[in-house]
Amino acid sequence: MCKYNVLRKGEKKCTRFRPLSFEVPKPLFPVAGVPMLQHHIEACAKVPNMKEILLMGFYQPNEELNRFLLNAQQEFKISIRYLQEYAALGTGGGIYHFRDQIVSGSPEAFFVMNADVCSAFPLEEMLSFQKEHGEPNSFVILGTTANRKQSMNYGCIVENEETNEVLHYVEKPSTFVSDIINCGIYLFSPDIFQHIGGVFQKNQEEMLLYSFDGEESTNGWHRAEAIRLEQDVFTALAGQGKLYVYKTLGFWSQIKSAGSAIYASRLYLNQYHKTHPERLATNKKGGPKISGNVYIHPTANIDPTATLGPNVSIGTGVTISAGVRVRESIVLHGANLQDHCCVLNSIVGWDSTVGKWARVEGTPSDPNPNDPLAKMDSETLFREGKLTPSITILGCNVTIPSEVIILNSIVLPHKDLNRSFKNQIIL
Repeated sequence: MCKYNVLRKGEKKCTRFRPLSFEVPKPLFPVAGVPMLQHHIEACAKVPNMKEILLMGFYQPNEELNRFLLNAQQEFKISIRYLQEYAALGTGGGIYHFRDQIVSGSPEAFFVMNADVCSAFPLEEMLSFQKEHGEPNSFVILGTTANRKQSMNYGCIVENEETNEVLHYVEKPSTFVSDIINCGIYLFSPDIFQHIGGVFQKNQEEMLLYSFDGEESTNGWHRAEAIRLEQDVFTALAGQGKLYVYKTLGFWSQIKSAGSAIYASRLYLNQYHKTHPERLATNKKGGPKISGNVYIHPTANIDPTATLGPNVSIGTGVTISAGVRVRESIVLHGANLQDHCCVLNSIVGWDSTVGKWARVEGTPSDPNPNDPLAKMDSETLFREGKLTPSITILGCNVTIPSEVIILNSIVLPHKDLNRSFKNQIIL
């Protein structure tokens, strides 16, 4: 059995992920010590008979992405290619545009996964579910449950409880529809392209109608290929006996914002007990005090009097000096945490410095920091389209002077601060 995996690379501009996306494409941002995309690739590589992984997106490939793909191919011994869209086509439009490459190996099925999701990725379970529920050519959505308020931020699924068939699908409804939400991970047979093609044909006909009416489309013929799987395809497929939902009991979250990366890091660190115990730091003689789940890159230099954890990720070349306290945070490449500083619920950017006795602190927005599987509404950092900082984020090459406090603030790259700040975005 041949299978492909198609990873969508997420948002076109990644504005919610600023200032961190200024330095690295969002899908390559390190979460729990490895690039966000690597978690997807590791899960795919475990699926029997997985033939190839295709990454699709509108990003211009650069040296960093090419290096990541080369290293991932060598590590996981699987073909990985990046296919760049000529325009932002949406999830449905992207896979339809590259459908010839997806079906070139005559796969029986293929996965489509959004890059900005954090999950246990129950891919083999989805395959078994597809065989047990519905026809071999049926389509499967990975779903999970949310509370009534959270559910309205996602695609909502109404299912037949006996057969798990999707009877009704609504993307981000204005009122409560269902507590089963779409996780952005799908299992398709090649038949899906017939349904996407129907949407493409309809879009073309509508464009012709606009031209006959004397109206010009600002997007030209690109508009016909811009297809959203959720709104344009799933809504029409629901109730036709082709679309099913597999509900996972494992963890899941979106990584829409920089703040939600800390929550995702916690989930992956907790999973490492089963999947990668070697990535978790332990208390050793002459080493720092480790509390809970902590990832430390081997190149980091950490004073034995420092205390790290729970839920901390320390990147390459980081220096952590005497008496430092880090909790619920991500510390990125080359950062320098000086004597007795404190970093809580924060992201410290590349090559940034936190001075002696300084305090960099955010307020956790998730419901229960003691429960690594507690679900969080990843939209809580954004209300009515405006950013509401609840964690502290230091961009690249930021310097925090000694004995100051940075609380619930976002600091853009290359800033040398000279005083304390609270609840601000520092441009």
